[in-house]
Amino acid sequence: MDQSKSLRVLAVTNLFPSQKFPASGTFVEQQVKGLRQAGINVDVLFVSRAEGGMKEYLNLGKRVRSRCETFRPDIVHSMYGGIMANVVTGAVRDRPTVVSFCGSDLLGELLSGTLRKIISGIGVRASWRAARRATGVIVKSRNLLDSLPKDINRSKTRIIPNGIDLGRFRPLDQNESRKQLGWDDNYFHVLFPTNLGDPRKRFNLAKAAVETLNNSSKNLVEIHQLRGVSHEMVPIWLNASDVVLLTSLHEGSPNIIKEALACDVPVVSVDVGDVKERINEIEGCYISLPDPGDLAEKLKFVQAGKQRVSGRFSMQELSLEKVAIRLMNFYKELL
Repeated sequence: MDQSKSLRVLAVTNLFPSQKFPASGTFVEQQVKGLRQAGINVDVLFVSRAEGGMKEYLNLGKRVRSRCETFRPDIVHSMYGGIMANVVTGAVRDRPTVVSFCGSDLLGELLSGTLRKIISGIGVRASWRAARRATGVIVKSRNLLDSLPKDINRSKTRIIPNGIDLGRFRPLDQNESRKQLGWDDNYFHVLFPTNLGDPRKRFNLAKAAVETLNNSSKNLVEIHQLRGVSHEMVPIWLNASDVVLLTSLHEGSPNIIKEALACDVPVVSVDVGDVKERINEIEGCYISLPDPGDLAEKLKFVQAGKQRVSGRFSMQELSLEKVAIRLMNFYKELL
């Protein structure tokens, strides 16, 4: 297509901010924002899986076909995998479909309970079927590409991480940010991004690392769990922190790491997702073994070093605008 303004995309997602869950799916909301700013006409079909449960998928195919009739999209983009993507790619046969895979939809949930593992396994197999049917496949990181079945045609796949809003995520005054949150300036503040009760994040590992650091540090160390915080407030939390700590068992391309770097906040992380690629050659950021002692040692390096890092420059390539252009170009290839 010659002009992006004529491109119409139906975005189907089960992750999107709502009144009940304002922090859910902000990365999808931001991606939609970037596409719209690029001149693409995006209609969002939100599947409220968190509130309505699995029954939300029962009539999803009908809803998608109905929206296609009224909105007449050029492309239907399922912005997450699993059962939702399987339904979408099965329901739409008269125009190109794209599926984005973000993490657990391809990697499963290895640390969950038995029932959750079974459900997760069903979701992963549904992702495989969706990937085979889709016209185009997007993954957020190299490890997700490697997790796709070998029979998926790699020529129709692209690695496109989520973009970040560099206008929102920027360096702010640390003292002022701490005052807003009521944090004691005498502490070394560690920010831990988590979802309530999500074993994949391995909070116990992070907590053990902080306890180890506390035993050897002159200054008191405090860990803060970032959960249920509105997207508008996340930059305040990041800028109030001395370091972001990530201990997840698996990830795709965690936005919180990119957002931290955009704010020039140091990062200590296990080798997961694309984090090593993101912090590569950024002085003051560290990859650690998934071990409390090694994590504590890396945190101590941050504590002894400069307060801020030079991460923002490397995030320019992942601005909402530049990622939207990459998505738009991929859409055009499929038409």
